[in-house]
Amino acid sequence: MTEAAVATRTTDSTPDSSGSTDRASELINALAGLPQDHPSRPQVRDQAIEAWMPLARHLANRYAGRGEPVDDLFQVALVGLIKSVDRFDADRGIEFAGFAIPTIVGELKRHFRDRTWSIRVPRRLQELRLAITAANNTLTNTLGRSATVADIAAHIGISEEEVLEGLEGARAYNSTSLSTPANAEGSLTLGDTLGGEDTEFETTELRVALGPAMARLDEREQKIISMRFYGNLTQSEIAEKIGISQMHVSRLLTKALGKLRKQMDDFAA
Repeated sequence: MTEAAVATRTTDSTPDSSGSTDRASELINALAGLPQDHPSRPQVRDQAIEAWMPLARHLANRYAGRGEPVDDLFQVALVGLIKSVDRFDADRGIEFAGFAIPTIVGELKRHFRDRTWSIRVPRRLQELRLAITAANNTLTNTLGRSATVADIAAHIGISEEEVLEGLEGARAYNSTSLSTPANAEGSLTLGDTLGGEDTEFETTELRVALGPAMARLDEREQKIISMRFYGNLTQSEIAEKIGISQMHVSRLLTKALGKLRKQMDDFAA
């Protein structure tokens, strides 16, 4: 149903069915006739907003069941109502309901467009999704079959690539919880299947650099490094195997590690 149709059906019964329609209209007309600096204007404005709140609630309820709390939708509709009250110009010759309904509905639609996407996407894609959805519904009825990408592109007047881009962007409208079971037993969740940081990449780089750096050490230095870090021998055990003092092993080890560190730094640079 179009906004104009909604206005036609709603105007006769707004703001509610308790017989307060005339009073609400009188408040709006009275407000429209008051200068901006009139001392009673704030009070009349508040009364007018309160009198037309049933209209805002009625329109908010029309969008219930779309994943948003009704109370939140009512607050959005109130924003649209307040804008309508502040912007209404009786000299245009239209009734307040006919002006307020499109304003409130527009506010609700913007809320769904801007606030209910699981992943933030450009507004252009959000609007494109809405256009594609509308075109698909229209074409399905007129063609008697599901619309193709080419059908939608021709109907909207855009390229097929843009239609595909809009369809891809629409996937951001809903997301799946990481707690969703990923197997039949429910023992594995979707979050469990996500990869983590792989520290082996950094280790691989170090190993690539370590080979050339070790090759620049002399034979005894290479032997000491290998026994200490690959053989897990203590300095005393190394000294006994090589036939030198533990203090001498310590000095050689420090010197060799210094060379390796410099080579590794040069590689990183």
